[in-house]
Amino acid sequence: MKRVRVHIPTALLVLIAVIIGVVVLRERAIAPSPGHNQVAFGSPPSAGVARNLVLVTIDTLRADHVGVYGYAGTTTPALDRLAHAGVRFDHAYAPAPLTLPSHASMLTGRYPPGHGSRDNGMRVTPGVPTLATILHGQGFQTAAFIAAFPLDRRFGLSPGFDVYSDRMPRGPDGKLRDERPGRAVVDEALGWLASRRGTPFFLWVHLFEPHAPYGDPAQPGGRTAIERYDEEIRTTDAQVGRLVDGLAAVRAETLVIVVGDHGEAFGEHGEITHSLFIYDTTLRVPWLMAGPGVASTGTGIADPVCLIDVAPTALALLGKGKMDADGVDLRPLLAGRQLPARELYAESFSPLFDFGWSPLRSVRRGQWKAIAAPRPELYDVAQDPGEEHDVGGQQEDIRRALVEDADRYSPVEIGSQAAALAAADPDTAARLRALGYLQGGSARPGSGSGVRGQGSRGRAQGVRADPKDRRDLAARMGRVVSGELRGEELKATLQSILRDDPRNPQAHLRLGDVLVADGAFAEASRHFAAAIAADLPSVDAHLGLATCQAAMQDARAAERTLIQAFEREPGNPVVAANIGIIQLKNGRLDDAIRSLARALETDPDLHEARFNLAVAYADAGRRQDAQREARELLARLPANAPQRPEVERLLTALQR
Repeated sequence: MKRVRVHIPTALLVLIAVIIGVVVLRERAIAPSPGHNQVAFGSPPSAGVARNLVLVTIDTLRADHVGVYGYAGTTTPALDRLAHAGVRFDHAYAPAPLTLPSHASMLTGRYPPGHGSRDNGMRVTPGVPTLATILHGQGFQTAAFIAAFPLDRRFGLSPGFDVYSDRMPRGPDGKLRDERPGRAVVDEALGWLASRRGTPFFLWVHLFEPHAPYGDPAQPGGRTAIERYDEEIRTTDAQVGRLVDGLAAVRAETLVIVVGDHGEAFGEHGEITHSLFIYDTTLRVPWLMAGPGVASTGTGIADPVCLIDVAPTALALLGKGKMDADGVDLRPLLAGRQLPARELYAESFSPLFDFGWSPLRSVRRGQWKAIAAPRPELYDVAQDPGEEHDVGGQQEDIRRALVEDADRYSPVEIGSQAAALAAADPDTAARLRALGYLQGGSARPGSGSGVRGQGSRGRAQGVRADPKDRRDLAARMGRVVSGELRGEELKATLQSILRDDPRNPQAHLRLGDVLVADGAFAEASRHFAAAIAADLPSVDAHLGLATCQAAMQDARAAERTLIQAFEREPGNPVVAANIGIIQLKNGRLDDAIRSLARALETDPDLHEARFNLAVAYADAGRRQDAQREARELLARLPANAPQRPEVERLLTALQR
């Protein structure tokens, strides 16, 4: 363990000549055992009140890749059996094509303006009631088992849960991963079920496999992205089967709800992955439900519903009353009746936050769906479910009325609210970026620059681009963040983006990452500097620039860059640690100790910072302090961490 290495939980390792990419734990698809494919869901009573609730959310699951929704592939035998034991909603929609806002809507029953999470990384407003807070307050045992960082407790969904298991594993290199396999999540959930007391319970299990990158794009065999996506769905389906099997004796008194949080695009409307557009490709989701109060007809319900209806419906089926929500209790639909006429809202503010483009909002009413944009759109989704023919020119009154309704749900400008709710954690943007989200474009709240004049070439001051007019650029960025591109193809794609959009801060940042990995530090430094000049709100570009400066033996410049980064994010432990390492290298021991200790106050698991703090104490003659830090580091390192022998050697030397 060299004195100048520091573990950084972002995409960059400052002061190291080689960037170590984020390695994501993925569970390979396996052939589910017959016991998991032949899940006996039983025949729970169609009447009565459920005693327990199990909510399974599957990230990035398209409805049209699930068997009971007509998919020809054998991807979901366990989900299909659940649907046949209860009901499916054939037209269920997410309120946002993003993980955190959509899950927040499921648990609160509110559209994003009502719970405050308008984008990944933006916290739910404290105090908003959720399924967990309500049920916990009524004596339920509550537990959540989370598969990926976008739902980390820092984002506000943990209140009300007795257990909120969101700790991601560390790999053999000691790095904290940003997701974990579904098998590990279900193992933990089954352990909790086995140990719980006999009181009613609410269990939430989140599974992440279908999210990009799908499997290992670099694995030989030439499988398409969709083939690998389906393989990930099969893996997830097997884990749903294991979980339902584990309910055992309480199955008959347990309401089971399985939903997707949003869909996924494979080129439809020019989009790759999700988050930018709000066409039904990324809004339509599966919603399956079985248990007490749900007739075992195996039928589909055609009425449009939204994920904001999950919490009110679950509470009603549990007999636990109502909640202050935008969603409604869907029991009338379960009984074959109709709901009063309603409209459904959806939004994506990702275009604004990531590119400085206009946000998108939609309102669906009856056969019509309007998208509020600089050039608004209108679709007859009954006749044109693929949203291929904009009929707004022929139905101007309908389009205008629905766009005005979108303004009623949320105005385009949400600056002060967003700034107040944006995530303050220093590594959030980088960890989301590692999972394929852009996070940190020129309009990120709190950047100080707003969005005027940022982003695409030729944009007029104060005028935001319509995302559909930038769909080619967005698709190329989608290919970049999906993890499907490697090597020269990735580099060429980023270079093509910058030819068309020279100020694009994300493209500069990511191209800088690629060039650092190639050892082209001088060229990379120019791209990191361009990202900083474009006012990238996170300090990732500063960290990249400092990496290059240190690699080119300009420690003073690296320290100046890091100090600028710390002024921008005063609480960032990664920046503080790297400042301390430079100070240690230059013999400024007191300064190094202060900087490294400050980093560990914020992130006690920043292992390389602790190692260097032990070295700094030793160099300063404070052997007992050095021993204390070395022992603490050994206690925190995984048993198989490759750094352990070097820490043990340091401790042995200190004890002589």
